[in-house]
Amino acid sequence: MRYYPVFLDLRDRPVLLVGGGAVALRKSELLRRAGARVRIVAPEVDVTLVALANAGSLEISQREFAPSDVGDAAFVIAATDDAVVNAQVAEAARRRNVPVNVVDAPALCTAILPAVVDRDPVLVAIGTEGNAPVLARRLRERIETLLEPSIGALAMLCASWRERVRARLPSIPLRRAFFEQVIDGAPASSLRADRPHDAETAMSRLLDQHAQDERRLGQVALVGAGPGDPGLLTLHALRAIQDADVVFFDALVSPEVLELVRRDAEKISVGKRAGGHSVAQSDIHQQLLQAAQRGQRVVRLKGGDPLTFARGGEELEFLRANRVPYRVIPGVTAAAACAAYAGIPLTHRDHAQSLQLVTAHCAQSLDKLNWRALAANNQTLAVYMGVSVAGGLVMRLLAAGVAASTPVAIIENGSRPEQRVVLCRLDALTTRIASEHIQAPALLLIGSVAALSAELSWFGSAPLNFLDEPAKQRLPTAA
Repeated sequence: MRYYPVFLDLRDRPVLLVGGGAVALRKSELLRRAGARVRIVAPEVDVTLVALANAGSLEISQREFAPSDVGDAAFVIAATDDAVVNAQVAEAARRRNVPVNVVDAPALCTAILPAVVDRDPVLVAIGTEGNAPVLARRLRERIETLLEPSIGALAMLCASWRERVRARLPSIPLRRAFFEQVIDGAPASSLRADRPHDAETAMSRLLDQHAQDERRLGQVALVGAGPGDPGLLTLHALRAIQDADVVFFDALVSPEVLELVRRDAEKISVGKRAGGHSVAQSDIHQQLLQAAQRGQRVVRLKGGDPLTFARGGEELEFLRANRVPYRVIPGVTAAAACAAYAGIPLTHRDHAQSLQLVTAHCAQSLDKLNWRALAANNQTLAVYMGVSVAGGLVMRLLAAGVAASTPVAIIENGSRPEQRVVLCRLDALTTRIASEHIQAPALLLIGSVAALSAELSWFGSAPLNFLDEPAKQRLPTAA
């Protein structure tokens, strides 16, 4: 991010605008709306600008620009059609450490004028660092359709009640919860219907309710973050992580998803990975309970789906036993997402009429599986956390009668920009994991559908296809 987004207070402050044409006229309109004292310097000036000057709305110095014109300006805009003059303006402003915008010359700018959606006092600014102003305008058009005309009135309503709410709701989480209900509830609805008196009544009623319920217990949401691509979050999941006061997240939650968590929320890593630091499940339970007892809105953010190989059921049982309100927001589980991003249909009329999901994170878990059922024909086997125990997995499947030539897709970092797909035979699985340095998170898809990735893959790099190569290692044998 090259530019730091900020809003400038230009009320009754001097702004220098160099240029007197149509572009300068457009820039002056927004500056005057912001209350700036606009001074124009240009040898030739549009008649509309002259009329505005005669009306006292701005000042004009009809001459060539001089570096001393920057003077005490709080902001400078260069809007001439002369590149040399624009460069002189930029240099003069830089020397005085005054923010400067040069129209259509991003390299000379220290400030960018964004496309603006105006719902005073709500402003939405869209910037592209000066690289794509047409794109910024198109985005503004889209946002214009999303923001209701009453949004400005809602902002003013919240501002007028701010001190009263602060007096009755002393903690920040309580006040945040109150205003979120204002935005989503009756006060906002009344303003949309142009009934400001009803909005005031609804505010009073809502504040009484929150004040009486000040010591209420918080709630916990078990939220599925999906396998990594933030675009796979559900709308409910996105809203939950943006409303949360504290988020306890797993190691497999991607940085891109964590970027969507509200900026001032507390983010606590409780991730567990083989061979690394691990937070005991009992400690996670206690942290969830303590946060809820503080009245916080808690999100337990899990990679994939929270109730699929994620110990979410244990957490629900604990929360219920301790009378903590909870809800579950499902996520796209790894098998569905990784298969889709690798171009692999989990079921297919010609290849697989059933699907089994299994986890194999340790040798003990392998001993609990029904290998006869897993070896059945015409099915797809999705193995979570199976990379570290691939040798035992292959040995048991071969012993149960699965063909050595059965296709396997190893999907590493599925749905993420760094996704890799490796296709191989079952009897070559351990060799390929080692030779390609496969690391978690990785999912194994076993069955004839895996081979379809070679022709149906669409996301990221093309699969590495070793399906036609025979195994080169000595096959593991059953004990």
